[in-house]
Amino acid sequence: MKLMATVNETEFQFDLDDELAQMRVTEVEPGLYAILRNGRSLQVRVIKGQVEIDGCTLNVDVRDPRERTRKGTGTGVAGRQNILAPMPGKVIRVLVAAGDVVEAGQGLIVVEAMKMQNEMKAPKAGTIAQLNAMEGATVAVGETLLVIE
Repeated sequence: MKLMATVNETEFQFDLDDELAQMRVTEVEPGLYAILRNGRSLQVRVIKGQVEIDGCTLNVDVRDPRERTRKGTGTGVAGRQNILAPMPGKVIRVLVAAGDVVEAGQGLIVVEAMKMQNEMKAPKAGTIAQLNAMEGATVAVGETLLVIE
């Protein structure tokens, strides 16, 4: 299962099944885990969105990109926003270009999956800082299609 994680404000995509196959995890007590990976032993403590690994504390948010939340008109959405592919598919239309100014709720890109077209909309007003998708391209779930600043 592919998941997205934000660790100290840096985005990552990873495959949970691949990661778990490479390690042995034992819960020592609630919230405290002993992990053996590649011959290295780690002690990991998980507390309310923070993970402490061998004394180093990280702010972590893990989410499934298939479970999108509706942000409405973008009220309260701040900072850099990555628009991710909600499912594997094909880019049918790109409605914006890098540098374009967009409004909250404006259509950005259309992805087709299983004969259904899904239009990704801007969660906030801003500028297209990065455009990664091209019409006709195949995309994977969780792939960053574009970035709004």
